[in-house]
Amino acid sequence: MSLETPLLQQAQPATTPVAPPRGLWARLLRHREAKLGLGLALLLIGLALLGPLLAPFAPDAPNFRAKLEAPSAEHWLGTDQSGRDQLSRVLDAGRRTLGTALLVLGAVFIIGLVLGTIAGMAGGLVDVLLMRVVDVLMALPSIVLAIAIVGVLGPGFQNLVLALVISWWAYYARLARSYVLNARQRPDVIAARLAGIGWGRIMVGHVLPGVAAQLLIVATLDLGSMIAAIAGLSFLGLGVQPPAAEWGAMLADSRLYFTLAPWLLLGPVVPIFLAVIAANLLGNALRDTLDPGRLR
Repeated sequence: MSLETPLLQQAQPATTPVAPPRGLWARLLRHREAKLGLGLALLLIGLALLGPLLAPFAPDAPNFRAKLEAPSAEHWLGTDQSGRDQLSRVLDAGRRTLGTALLVLGAVFIIGLVLGTIAGMAGGLVDVLLMRVVDVLMALPSIVLAIAIVGVLGPGFQNLVLALVISWWAYYARLARSYVLNARQRPDVIAARLAGIGWGRIMVGHVLPGVAAQLLIVATLDLGSMIAAIAGLSFLGLGVQPPAAEWGAMLADSRLYFTLAPWLLLGPVVPIFLAVIAANLLGNALRDTLDPGRLR
């Protein structure tokens, strides 16, 4: 089953336009889930950005005399099979995992928004051709398609990003098109059309803001799935290659030494879990805040 299926059910086109209300940040900060999710997100992003300054050791420097040491005052999370400080590697890996997730989601958001809006507004042959491409890409679960693409191109960071963008954008294009078709039936869009305003101005002034807001909710909810997908592909050896640190790759390495050093699992598992929780909390809060029918 595709990873995006639950989100597709949550993100059906609304009967009313979704646009950022006044005082969006004030509403978000009054939302309990938003405060918790924002706090976790800021903590993880801060640790990732400040990782090079906070890391007590070089993340890729081996020290075979200290391999598989238990957590101590010197090595808070212990050391791995090469004697590298686990805390330093967790901090260094955060930049890659979170940065890759944001990069991929930003790319698929823009591609999906542009192509989905064009398909919905243009209709006709343009709509048919774009949606047939989308149907082909969505015929396979996104993670399976990404594995196939990386398998053809070879493992590595750039190929991982390219594979995820190719396998994910169709879902956003399909949603954006459905939102556009719904928006075209709104009274304000019909009135603008009757007033002689061109489709270009209608799209920019009336359609895109609401469509982008709805798609942003989906992207935020999808962030947790994207982090899990990146970690999963790296776990399989298809992402960032050693000795560079990445949470999924660290998890794959630690399972080999589970009986000797079970504490190695905590380093990558805890930030992955917290990142997914933070993304889901923020997505739910953003949906409640931007959707007029769900405002508290």
